Amino acid sequence: MSLAHPQSPPVDPPGRREWFVLLVALTGTFLATFDLFVVNIAIPAVRADLRASDAAVELVVSGYAFAYAAGLVTGGRLGDRFGYRRVFVLGMAAFTVASLLCGLAATPGQLVAARLFQGLAAAAMVPQVLSLITVTFAAEHRGRATAWFGATSGLGALVGQIGGGLLLAASGLGWRTIFLVNVPFGLVATALALRRLPAGGGRRARLDPIGALAVSLTLALVLVPLATGRDAGWPWWTWACLAAAVPIGFLTIRGQRTLLRRGGEPIINPELLRNRRYLLLLTASGLFQLYFGAFMFTLTLLVQNGLGSEPVGAALVFLPQGVLFTAASMLAGRFRRPVMPIGGGLVIAGLLVLIGLLVGTGGELPSWWLTVPLALLGLGNGFLLSPLIGAALAHVRADQAGSASGTLTTAQQFANSLGVTLIGTLFFAIAGTDLAGADIAMTTACAVYLALVVAVLALIGSAPRNQ
Repeated sequence: MSLAHPQSPPVDPPGRREWFVLLVALTGTFLATFDLFVVNIAIPAVRADLRASDAAVELVVSGYAFAYAAGLVTGGRLGDRFGYRRVFVLGMAAFTVASLLCGLAATPGQLVAARLFQGLAAAAMVPQVLSLITVTFAAEHRGRATAWFGATSGLGALVGQIGGGLLLAASGLGWRTIFLVNVPFGLVATALALRRLPAGGGRRARLDPIGALAVSLTLALVLVPLATGRDAGWPWWTWACLAAAVPIGFLTIRGQRTLLRRGGEPIINPELLRNRRYLLLLTASGLFQLYFGAFMFTLTLLVQNGLGSEPVGAALVFLPQGVLFTAASMLAGRFRRPVMPIGGGLVIAGLLVLIGLLVGTGGELPSWWLTVPLALLGLGNGFLLSPLIGAALAHVRADQAGSASGTLTTAQQFANSLGVTLIGTLFFAIAGTDLAGADIAMTTACAVYLALVVAVLALIGSAPRNQ
């Protein structure tokens, strides 16, 4: 007589409570992504109104991504230690205040400071979203919730590019509207989160504040001089900072290894760097984000300044790219064969068409001509980025999943910030202060983007399939 193994009872599908929790939590994901992209469309207005320098404009964009990246892993651990609801609410409240301060900024320095604060608030808020999904949804139904998480990120980027232009055109407050619009949504989301989100977390997670500060300092020593050096005439301190970044980065990695040997929880797990597949795909993901962040920044400058489009017209130029990126990201996981090489090929084709248009017309072309190459780029980016993230995490041990995911997200955001700073500096150097040579600068930047995408594909191809 054989005994049948007892089967676990079927899990009821998520109900209204679970979906409402997801809706409230995803507000944080949407706002954080929206503010990463919406500022691109407002760059010309900020420059004109605040008389912001090229360096200040770069820091308004890259400073948010830098602060966001610097706090992501620590933000996740704060949720583990003090509770997901509590940290999400504090992060959302801080994000709302920071948005108000951005909208009230009277000088470029005030706006940069408020953007840094906003990025740190987003870093506290966003890591709690996946944690809240984990404690709210049963494992059998968690995939649908995480799919909405990814779709919301794409939607935030899309609305940021398109809605930003509409907000600029519809409001008499100009660029300030793109920040002030967050305030009512943030207030409502904070109130709902207090009432409806589950607590979760509360375990004795160990923090690594020294590691977080060391990593942030290393990146700041690179980003700040690159962003401000050209305007300042490259004084001695810019070169000193760049030189100091190398030994400080080395000491940071060494300190992380020491902490791990002592039983601590370093912000970056050195063991991950011994996983060749993960390391190669982490590098590829960082290079992709370096290209993508810089491309969106320079493209906005080209469309609004070089081609003279109004904010609404610029937003409509971005529409095909955003829609196809979101659609491709959601479809990529349904294909049995790898789509990353196809995505990379589409990106390369889109960049070549864009270069051909700029060179062939001498920069004298209507902005709507860009919709074809941008459509190719949107489709290719969607087929490339989403599978790239999944591939990087596919062969990581279960006990390293949290650290691997946090390191990957942090590297992407740092790369985004570095791309805006580094390639933005190149763009301004070629285009000039009045951006009269925006078409030549964009053509040069696209050549750099081509090299980066080819490097991404090379790294993907060299990554071992199994480990």
